Amino acid sequence: MKHLILTTAALALSAGFALADGHGKTVRMGTEGAYAPYNFINDAGEIDGFERELGDEMCKRAELTCEWVKNDWDSIIPNLVGGNYDTIMAGMSITDERDEVIDFTQDYYPPTASTYVATSEGVDLEGGVIAAQTATIQAGYVAESGATLVEFATPEETVAAVRNGEADAVFADRDYLVPLVEESGGELMFVGDDVPLGGGVGMGLRESDTDLKTKFDAAITSMKEDGTLNAMLDKWFGEGTGTY
Repeated sequence: MKHLILTTAALALSAGFALADGHGKTVRMGTEGAYAPYNFINDAGEIDGFERELGDEMCKRAELTCEWVKNDWDSIIPNLVGGNYDTIMAGMSITDERDEVIDFTQDYYPPTASTYVATSEGVDLEGGVIAAQTATIQAGYVAESGATLVEFATPEETVAAVRNGEADAVFADRDYLVPLVEESGGELMFVGDDVPLGGGVGMGLRESDTDLKTKFDAAITSMKEDGTLNAMLDKWFGEGTGTY
């Protein structure tokens, strides 16, 4: 894994800061650090993954100084609104419900499929016990499906619940589950059909930070136009993933 160095902060930002010129100000990038390959903590204890590489390039193109902040998923939106950091890059799908609370850039990962994983075939996905990470679009889908939803704070716990028999299956982003299934030696398997959810993955920002959104939108657009984003998507998620 490529070694990445965290950019140190130059100045602290106050809550609700609206970026004016991008010089002398540090933008704090919030992420979960627990959702590979989007974001994770590497062996050196640093934030790594697709969104780390993408976010660093976006900051470079926007001529911004950025630092990364790790935050648990269940409080990631409240702590953005509260000013603990200035953006969210955490595999967060763009949804109407979230858009009522925060703003989003354009997507940097196209709408993707969610899917079920279990330890055996024939699982009752409509009436069984399904694990999902709390406050996700997958948890919302399961809650409305008729199945019994069990929520966990981290994605690792949702998979563990299937392995130890607490849940019949886990429902999550297919991209997160693929390497786990491949590395399980047959213990885990995909069951049922893929389910398209969300409007793609984007960067979350406070609704007041319109200048910052404009800068990052421009960076994403330039990366789509020159092929950089597609190359990153293929690198982290497999050839053919980049379709922009």
